[in-house]
Amino acid sequence: MRDGAGGSSVTAVTRRTRRLVVLAAVAVVLTALTGLASAPAVSAAAPTPPSQYGDSWDNPRTPEPPVAVPATRRCTERVVDHPFADFDVYHHQHVPPASCPGPWSKVVLRLDGSVAGRQFDRLGYVDIGGVRALTLSTPEPSAAGIHWHVEKDVTDLSALLEKRQDVSAFIGNVVDTTYTGVLDVTVDLDFYATGPGAPAADVPDAVLPLADPVRDGTDLVGSMTLPRNATRLLAAVDATGSGGGCEEFWDTSAPTSTGYSCSDGLPYREVDVSIDGRLAGVAAPYAVVYTGGWSNPFLWYTTPSPKAFDIPALGYDLTPFVGTLTDGRPHQLRVHVVGLPDGQSGWTLSPSFRVWRDAGATQVTGGLTSSSTGEPKVTSDVAGTGDGPGHVDLTATRSFTATGWVRTSTGRVTTTVQRALRNTSAHVWTDQEGDDTLHAAWRDTQTVTATPAAGRATVTTDERRYAKDGTLGFHPHAGVDGAYDVTGDLAITWHAGHVVTRGASVLADHQETSGYDGTASWVYGVPREDRHGEADTRSWSTVTDRGADGSTTSYQRRLHSVNGVVVADRTTWS
Repeated sequence: MRDGAGGSSVTAVTRRTRRLVVLAAVAVVLTALTGLASAPAVSAAAPTPPSQYGDSWDNPRTPEPPVAVPATRRCTERVVDHPFADFDVYHHQHVPPASCPGPWSKVVLRLDGSVAGRQFDRLGYVDIGGVRALTLSTPEPSAAGIHWHVEKDVTDLSALLEKRQDVSAFIGNVVDTTYTGVLDVTVDLDFYATGPGAPAADVPDAVLPLADPVRDGTDLVGSMTLPRNATRLLAAVDATGSGGGCEEFWDTSAPTSTGYSCSDGLPYREVDVSIDGRLAGVAAPYAVVYTGGWSNPFLWYTTPSPKAFDIPALGYDLTPFVGTLTDGRPHQLRVHVVGLPDGQSGWTLSPSFRVWRDAGATQVTGGLTSSSTGEPKVTSDVAGTGDGPGHVDLTATRSFTATGWVRTSTGRVTTTVQRALRNTSAHVWTDQEGDDTLHAAWRDTQTVTATPAAGRATVTTDERRYAKDGTLGFHPHAGVDGAYDVTGDLAITWHAGHVVTRGASVLADHQETSGYDGTASWVYGVPREDRHGEADTRSWSTVTDRGADGSTTSYQRRLHSVNGVVVADRTTWS
């Protein structure tokens, strides 16, 4: 159904290998700029698009807003400046800026990249002090070359950035006589000083990587050692299906019995975190589509799929377990991908931790009152065999609850975390997978209730919702042996909500949605001038924030591209 980062080249078109074939064929074409809201809006007199794709087209843009920054003094540190042409890791040393000492009001990571020639989309990361600061995929270039931009709020890493840290960056790339594109990438950190209206950011007291990580089968295992006065613990796990294999497309996986080309079992995945052998958190991963995805990169040339250039981490509130972890000793943490077949590889996992401490105590005590165990509830209806039609219908639910307490310098605090996951999927394909259709939705809700010994409880609800609906067509092209008409019609939404309440009062309410809707077609197996690539793609972003005083701000941006030309770009703030 789709091809993605880091594919390979083959010569024969068969039902089982066509995804990799299409990927190799389209690696010569373009994707690129993450324009953000800072990209210039199209004028009222929008350009007239061509009847089909030509040799050049506009840089892609993403609709999400730029990171809001204060009007205070800024210091910039370049931490990455490197041409990525192989699988070596780039290393640098972060030195806190002497002219902008912390605490800071905001810290922003900005990546700029350029590439020319022929190249696949690639996967990569930027780590600071062993903590994943950015998980990324790259665009595919034109022969003339492209540029793209990513920016991300990394203020929560302030405790890490106050000290010297090793920086490592990786974008695995192959450069040879066929694949000529070198990925020239710079990464800057912008530090914003405090000032009037820009106080020091409220950030964790410590940011920790997973210590001594090793693979245990398909799991990632390591340790963490918390400060003895820790009171709150959050984990972030960057979890992605790797490029070039079927786990990149886990949301359309099917059992081997169906004869489907990606037979990695049922299409349910879940990323679990365990502490000292006890389940501590569950999360639903996001099935990101890279810029070679769905066998039709014309879908993405001017309009990348939501979050493809900045793949969000999964969040876990592990505070109920803090009382068992403040003994100054290392404790085992394990990350496990549920649904991944035994012995199957293909997931990149990178955990890190945010810790809050009690400034009025050197030792915090506590305990775990209760936690749930069990397995996800998965029901499915499966049909198909050989080269014939088939389907996989799936419904899965998962619930998890944990309650724990800590005794702090201001009294006892009890924290309960409730997590609920739900995934529905209907995947249908025709003979030879000529038409391959997916309708899928995911919901992941975490509710955290923190109750002090005296006073009202604070309730924090974080919700993620994802949806993917589309059809890939791959049919013989009339009159040309070995040629195929490739069509794609796909809609994707990504939503994140964060609400904090205390009693009847809403302390914070942040809602963000990114969406994509596109159709594209081209002819595979013919000379480039006969491919007749066409695409009509749209993307949008809406963000609303409601403060404790009842004030509301909102942002909306909508982009529309036709055959590689941006014909509409509208941004509204209110």
